[in-house]
Amino acid sequence: MKGKIRLATLADTEALLKIYAPFILDTCISFEYEVPTLVEYRERIAGISSLYPYLLYEENGKILGYTYAHRYLERAAYGWDVEVTIYLAPEGQGRGLGALLYSALEQLLRLQQVRNLYACITGDNAHSINMHRALGYKMIGTFTRAGFKQNRWLDVVWLEKSLTEDEGAPLKLVPFRELPQQSVAAVLQRVNNL
Repeated sequence: MKGKIRLATLADTEALLKIYAPFILDTCISFEYEVPTLVEYRERIAGISSLYPYLLYEENGKILGYTYAHRYLERAAYGWDVEVTIYLAPEGQGRGLGALLYSALEQLLRLQQVRNLYACITGDNAHSINMHRALGYKMIGTFTRAGFKQNRWLDVVWLEKSLTEDEGAPLKLVPFRELPQQSVAAVLQRVNNL
């Protein structure tokens, strides 16, 4: 790879939103109807980044994709579970960037003591479903006609991946901003050297 994975910053908001907007406007991949404003999207990035990794892949000064994790459900017992999200620009697709971004994301989530990853995908998004399966995610269910977009009802499928098989009591979840910076840098360097 010629590019690198790095942490997203608020200065990246416009470029990230440019990648995301077509998934709202032109597809049924995102269930949002309207593109968020720059202010709204900046607030989303800031909120997520305070607790979880928000990563992007940049090549020759252009962002080609990004991934992040966010809280799965609010109840305390779900505190070690996250939902993962990934979006790639057209020129970033089919190059293995999804696997690379997820590798970095998963390594950082392990440092945080996250145990379970969940991916919610539109049922007819075969490319994303296949990518997740290739990365070790297992299909766990379908919500039939869960969303209505572009004049049709759409299923969503849920996939999961466990980061540990340990069945003991979990360790305390570490907010992303509290991870040692040298540990975060080591993960990013390791993945960027692949």
